[in-house]
Formats: sequence, C-alpha cells, structure tokens
Amino acid sequence: MHQGGRHMTSLQPQQAGAGIGLRLPHIAEVVATSPPVPFFEIHPETFLANPHATELLLEVADRYPVSVHTVGVSVGSAEGVDAAHLARVRKIVDLIDPVLLSGHVAWSTHAGEYLNDLLPLPYNSVTAGILSDHIQQVQDAFGRPYLLENPSSYIGFGASTMTEPEFLAELVARTGCRLLCDVSNVYLSAHNMGFDARRYLEALPPDAVAELHLGGFEPEDDGEPGRTLLVDTHGSAIAAGPWELYEYAVSLFGALPTLIERDNDIPGLTTLVAESRTARAHAQRGLEHRHACAG
Repeated sequence: MHQGGRHMTSLQPQQAGAGIGLRLPHIAEVVATSPPVPFFEIHPETFLANPHATELLLEVADRYPVSVHTVGVSVGSAEGVDAAHLARVRKIVDLIDPVLLSGHVAWSTHAGEYLNDLLPLPYNSVTAGILSDHIQQVQDAFGRPYLLENPSSYIGFGASTMTEPEFLAELVARTGCRLLCDVSNVYLSAHNMGFDARRYLEALPPDAVAELHLGGFEPEDDGEPGRTLLVDTHGSAIAAGPWELYEYAVSLFGALPTLIERDNDIPGLTTLVAESRTARAHAQRGLEHRHACAG
C-alpha cells in the first residue's frame, strides 16, 4: 500500500510561488530533481492507461501535495455522468489522496463518445438542476467536494437567464461544491463577451472560491474588422492583463492555491518553475492590497 508523504504540508502556494501542471514530458525530471514548487496538479485521465507514469506519479505524491483536475467527467452532459469513468478516476484519486479535486462547468460527451473539447451551456434553472444532480453524483462517488472551473467563453445563449457568476453561485448553494476561478478565463471571456472582469470576480461567492488558475491564450481574428478574439490555448506564457487581474483576485479571495497551466507548446520545467516564482510576486502585491483595504 502506498504510504507517502501526502498532505505533509499545508497548501498555501502564495508563500512559495504557484503550483504547476504535471505533464508527461516533465514527470521523470520532477522525480529526479524535486523542483521548488508547492504542489502539482494532474489530469487523471492521462494516467488511466499508463502504469509507468502512474508509478512515477506515486513518487511525486510522496514528496508534494497533488491536486486532481478532471477533464472528462462532463457534469454538463444531459445524458448523465459516466459512472464507469468516475470509477476509473476514483482509482487514481484513491492512490494519491489529492488535496483538491476539480473539473469544468461544461459538457464533453454525447452518445457515449468523448469529444476533445469543453462545450458551453446556457445559464438557467433547468441547466442548474441538471448540473446540480450530476455534481452531487460526482461528490458522492469521490466522497469529497468538487471544485467547478469557470469556462472560457466565445458565445452566449439566448436561453440564459443568469449571469455566469449567478449560475456558479446557484450551483454552490444547491450542492455545497466549491469554485476554481480560472483568472485567465475570466480575462479572455470578458474581452470576448464584453463584460467587466473585475465586476465578475466581485460577483462570485468569495467563501466558495478555493483555487485559482492561470494560463496562456492566443489572439485570433474573428472576422470583424478591428476585432480580435482571445482563444484559451494553454500554449504560451501568461500575459500582463491576467497577471494584473490575478492580483485583484488575490486581493478579493486571499492566499489560495494557484496553478500555472501549460498543455501546448510545453516549455522546459525550469521555465514553468520561474513562472511559479513570478506568481508569488504578483500574489504578494494582491495580498498587500487586501491587507491595506482591511486596515
């Protein structure tokens, strides 16, 4: 039985940078070098059919807190959550006993097929009821709270009767789940959809926000003259705008576990560790502002 050092430290990454996503190109190097980051986050689906990577993951979990971020649970699917997939992911969760468990406010399955995308939902009471049932099913299956991540948005639905923060707050009230605030998603969605990113953060239930994410995006021409769409790619360094918004998020929510996401054009491990240190400096400025306002 795995008897590692899990939960050996409290998860307060603002005091030592931010966590980074543990991707397969880096996992052996992480085991060999133990880089100075406060935690790692994994996509469990990466390890389901990779026993060697799972062995290395157990070594990482002996030394670091690990967070699990699911990408295939699909709580927004009208046909329901795949119980067999939950059982597969539960095996990974039981192995490493993660400090946090999270997923997306989205759907990604249809007719038994998994789609390589996180697709949007209308924000209304019908959708809230469906998601609430599925979130509760997930929380019951894992025996722990589930953190829901806000999506990157490019379109809205005429059927929506709530803003996104109102919808997320409704899910929290119905299920007791918590929120993963992806600050970069808020930034790019505000640009794409024309809302105020700071007002969005202010509208979230602050006590429910338990983790923050940061990732890169790319500008694309959306076909209208002079208008650029920001696309969530996790394929570049974090831009200045999200860093500034991150400071504001920390001033609102305090010192929360923060993750640097990189899933495409993955750089060397040292580059991600340096970005973790950059996050510490931005978080410190946010905390200073929080303390000044409290005083």
